[in-house]
Amino acid sequence: MTAHADPTPAERERALPVYASYPDLRDKRVVITGGGSGIGSELVAAFAGQGARVWFLDIADAAAQALVATQAGSVHVPRFVHCDLTDLDALAASFAAIEQEAGGIDILLNNAANDDRHGIDGVTPAYWDERMAVNLRHQFFCAQAAVRGMRRQKAGVILNFGSISWHLASNGMPLYLTAKAAIEGLSRALARDLGPDNIRVNTVVPGAVRTPRQDTLWHSPAEEARILAGQCLPERVGMWDVAALSLFLASNNARRCSGREYFVDAGWYGA
Repeated sequence: MTAHADPTPAERERALPVYASYPDLRDKRVVITGGGSGIGSELVAAFAGQGARVWFLDIADAAAQALVATQAGSVHVPRFVHCDLTDLDALAASFAAIEQEAGGIDILLNNAANDDRHGIDGVTPAYWDERMAVNLRHQFFCAQAAVRGMRRQKAGVILNFGSISWHLASNGMPLYLTAKAAIEGLSRALARDLGPDNIRVNTVVPGAVRTPRQDTLWHSPAEEARILAGQCLPERVGMWDVAALSLFLASNNARRCSGREYFVDAGWYGA
């Protein structure tokens, strides 16, 4: 019998299954924040692959335009909207323009965030405000903008993106953990208030997702070993895994799912 070596990460990526098909997502009007790179770029590709009409917001112009080019064969080519989500006037204007063009918004994915490391002693009031604006505040105001049309049509889905980090009490980024913990409370509050209008709100909680940014900045071989040791499943979570869960939660297959947190972390309990 010939022994076979374990597949490399690249081989595993090539062997990823095809996304499940959700016919009800076709032609849905989808807005994704932070869609130019990382998990956001996979969300854009995944929803476009379902035939959805996708608008995505970001400030990374070059990466966003490159992403649009890769989706030229989609039923609806995704639309890039340059928007600094910390500028609430720009945020409001961007959503108003999208709603005018699309006639409404069916699905909002609040994905944008930044996990730059920081220590307690270096936090100033200005840095606190800036980190909350980057990681928390825009999720509420994007939802506020989107639900106006959702209420009129008596239907909608909002997915807010949290993080496993605060569940693990990760070190070196206390403001990021604070914001990500608050997002779960925000989702529950919105789900309760918007439920009578048939608007579902959930939190997607990714684990240690392999993205180009994470691999470049944080996921050294030692860190990867620590992550795998803390997970129930000995495989890294990929951007595809997060997008697959998001497609399900946005679809009618999840029509009775609201006000909850859905983890895609390979069962990571720390190490």
